Amino acid sequence: MDENNIRQNSWKAWLLAARPKTLTGAAVPVMIGAALAISDAQSHVRIVPMVLCFLFAFVMQIDANFVNDYFDFRKGTDDEQRLGPKRACAQGWVTPDAMKKALIATTALACVIGLPLVFYGGWEMVVVGALCVLFCFLYTTHLSYVGLGDLLVLLFFGVVPVTLTYYLSMPEGFQFVTMECLLASLACGLVIDTLLVINNYRDIDNDRRTGKHTLIVVIGERWGRLLYLALGVTACLLGCTFILYGHNWATWLPIVLYQPLHVAAFVEMRRIGKGAQLNRVLGMTARNMFVYGLAVSLGFLLNLC
Repeated sequence: MDENNIRQNSWKAWLLAARPKTLTGAAVPVMIGAALAISDAQSHVRIVPMVLCFLFAFVMQIDANFVNDYFDFRKGTDDEQRLGPKRACAQGWVTPDAMKKALIATTALACVIGLPLVFYGGWEMVVVGALCVLFCFLYTTHLSYVGLGDLLVLLFFGVVPVTLTYYLSMPEGFQFVTMECLLASLACGLVIDTLLVINNYRDIDNDRRTGKHTLIVVIGERWGRLLYLALGVTACLLGCTFILYGHNWATWLPIVLYQPLHVAAFVEMRRIGKGAQLNRVLGMTARNMFVYGLAVSLGFLLNLC
């Protein structure tokens, strides 16, 4: 798509603003939680809440992208010195007023999609949904500026979606979060955080200039590179515990399929060092994240064979 010839507020502009490539980050944790639930409950698994979890995650990801686009534009973070992918408001593809209305609409849509989950998990789901919406806004407006973005990724792209999908998909009377599910959620959060780490690593100079104190700004470039490598390695080490629960494939497939790709991305990250070329590593990381999700999910499902 030619990003230099986008009509303001057109469908092409909104497609770019939604950042469809980021939807893998929403899909992976739900996919892992669903696969583990299918492995454990088999034919008794509940499909409707599983589908609702996928839809809620997708819409919330788009909502988060709209919130990020709008508020970073207002703060002046997305300016001409930005090295990452272009943002809709900053480029003039979408007007700020239209983006504000869109983020309100997507927030409302996510709430509508998530509300039926009350029938499967009780009124506690309202609290969980409200926290998801609240931290979706707090991430961009406050928490990402004080080095807490990585913690939120671990929670809301790991622990919350994996365990919640598993819990809601299990048959009535068997709704509890197993230790294996919790370990899988932590490993998932670590892998997805690699995307935030490379994103913040690329933008370290711009973030320093604008006063955005990400974790990478705090620990510096050298430790930032080591953190990137350690996240993927630690996730696979956590996955070794799946053997204890009889899910051997869920341990070995990520080690064989994901780990070499992650190390290769780290090597490329070190080679490039700085600059817009790090967007290549960003793309590699997004691919690796999806490979990890597929490998773990397939590993759980192979237990049925």
